[in-house]
Amino acid sequence: MTDPASALTIVPPEQPLVGRVVLPGSKSITNRMLLIAALAHGTSRLTGALKSDDTIHMAAALRQLGVAVEEPDATSFVVTATGELQPSDAPLFLGNAGTAMRFLTAAAATIRGTTVLDGDAHMRKRPIAPLVEALRRMGVAADAPTSCPPVTVAGTGLSGGRVVVDAGLSSQYVSALLIAAACAEAPVEIALAGGDIGARGYIDLTLAAMARFGGEVAPMGETGWRVEPTGYRAAEAMVEPDASAATYLWAAETLTGGKIDIGLSADRFSQPDAKAQALIAAYPQMPATIDGSQMQDAVPTLAVLAAFNAQPVRFTGIANLRVKECDRIRALATELNRIRPGLAEEQGDDLVIHGDPDLVGQTLPTSIETYADHRIAMAFALAGLKIAGIRILDPGCVAKTYPGYWDALASLGVRLLPDT
Repeated sequence: MTDPASALTIVPPEQPLVGRVVLPGSKSITNRMLLIAALAHGTSRLTGALKSDDTIHMAAALRQLGVAVEEPDATSFVVTATGELQPSDAPLFLGNAGTAMRFLTAAAATIRGTTVLDGDAHMRKRPIAPLVEALRRMGVAADAPTSCPPVTVAGTGLSGGRVVVDAGLSSQYVSALLIAAACAEAPVEIALAGGDIGARGYIDLTLAAMARFGGEVAPMGETGWRVEPTGYRAAEAMVEPDASAATYLWAAETLTGGKIDIGLSADRFSQPDAKAQALIAAYPQMPATIDGSQMQDAVPTLAVLAAFNAQPVRFTGIANLRVKECDRIRALATELNRIRPGLAEEQGDDLVIHGDPDLVGQTLPTSIETYADHRIAMAFALAGLKIAGIRILDPGCVAKTYPGYWDALASLGVRLLPDT
């Protein structure tokens, strides 16, 4: 299962899924800590970290910027840095790693030189203009002609001051500025335009990671922060398991009446997606309306689970899903309707799932297009636990954040039939 074929057909298990799965480390926390460690002076060690496409791109880019990043084992990074990133003659290629692109765009302002950041075809469709505009207001020469990558940043250091950023599309713009601001020459005040933010829980992850490496940030009301120019100190840090990955296993457990031990309970996670566990536990009586704004990466899991719910479910607060690795609202509606026409519909930026418990046990041969999006692939595998004939195209795209996903399902007794 380590190198899946061009497609995998999920065979519905005849028994509850029971077993233990070791979750990968959090992608969100790993990439935050990698960059902060690279901005720190000294040697930092990250344990329990994720090794996936997204974090590999971040580590490779940091090496280009003069940082020593070693990988002594499968879940550790050792980062040795001087506290200053160095210019790179070659562009930084970041694939479709959104966190790496946004965080490094802001960090490039601290580099005394020009940095070009680029990605694959999917990344070149992901908006970054609000972050570029915020950097310009801070006096940084930054340019993204298409409002998406590639981005060019002519860094001369951050001078400090106040900046207002539009975080309506992504909280990552705020996190990027927060992380870089600790390396400014003077305090930086960051405020939200209109007070709107995508997923505030991820800001909290950023603040916690900064504090672990000596960053000092004070809140300014509900929608602002003051970052002191402390720089960062090297540290040892443990990366929490990935809560978004946990949602697939919680849902698999619930759908099959099984018992899957992932090593810690939902209330032990600091990541916002862990809040999805309570909604998963409510199945097959999930609430009629679910606000997905603070658990955005869990929405694909919840949407596929809702297909079997006893009543329709409307997902609100999810407009940001249109600018993820793909338009996830459109993808979820399209692929659920491949399984059965009328199962889902888009209503503006809401997604309505017309749950039907009678789908359980049916044979509905369906090839699921995954749009090179790991979360679409992993979520629709759950449909295959209850419906025969679900075939996941491009299953290897899960390597973006959870390379061992198919192995984990197989270890629980799920049969996966690769195309031959």
